[in-house]
Amino acid sequence: MSSTSTTLPIALYESLLAKLIAIIELTQQPGGVSNAQGRQRLLQATNEFKNAITQAKDYAVNLPGGELVIEEQDQVIAMLETLKERKRAQLAEFAARKVFVPQYSQDLKMEIDSMASTPFHSND
Repeated sequence: MSSTSTTLPIALYESLLAKLIAIIELTQQPGGVSNAQGRQRLLQATNEFKNAITQAKDYAVNLPGGELVIEEQDQVIAMLETLKERKRAQLAEFAARKVFVPQYSQDLKMEIDSMASTPFHSND
């Protein structure tokens, strides 16, 4: 199993109950484990169930974010929500600010515009 895989094999988990029921049915059959053939079927069913359980545990242990317990995950989520709200407040504060343009910069722009529209004269 790849630890980078993020898909969960749902069919594996759904098959666990069916495998357990198969084991129970084999043990409840009249003469189910009294002969060699019955014991062999029970052994095979038990091994299939055990392998499926091991595989399911491996997938569950290697889930991304599984290294944190639920309380720690809740703390991280709360911290991220607080950070998001702070950023939104900063953005709203920044958007509400009035931009002050000094008069001299407007005069400078006018001067540059008037110079650009003046034709070039050479002193020949």
